[in-house]
Amino acid sequence: MQSIPVDTSRLGVLRCAVGPEPKIADFETKEVKKDRDGNTIYSVAVTVRQDGRRVSVIEIAVTGEPKGVVEGAEVRVTGLDAFAWAMGDRHGISFRAAAITPVPTAGASAAASNGKAGGA
Repeated sequence: MQSIPVDTSRLGVLRCAVGPEPKIADFETKEVKKDRDGNTIYSVAVTVRQDGRRVSVIEIAVTGEPKGVVEGAEVRVTGLDAFAWAMGDRHGISFRAAAITPVPTAGASAAASNGKAGGA
C-alpha cells in the first residue's frame, strides 16, 4: 500500500471531533490494534475546514495515545499520510499521522511565557 503525504498547512483549521479511542482490530473479540512494536494504535476524528468549503471529518490513526487532545480543541497533525484501500467491493482512503497534538490556546501560551499557570 503506497502512502501519499498530505500537506496539512492547506487543510485550514483542524479540530478534534471525537477524542482518542483505541482502534479495534477485531470487533468480535474486541482485540485492540497494535503496531509492529506492540504499541496501541489510536483513532482520532478530526474536522477539516478549508476556506469557503464545507466541514469534512476524517479519522486519523496514530501510534500511542495523543495526550491533551480533547473534543472541540484545535489540533496540529504531524506527518499525515493518506492510503487508498480496497476490500472486495468496498474502497476508501485511510489516514495515519506521526503525531496529533493540541494547539496551545492564547491564554495558556501567555501564562507559560509569564511563568504562571492558569492566568493571573
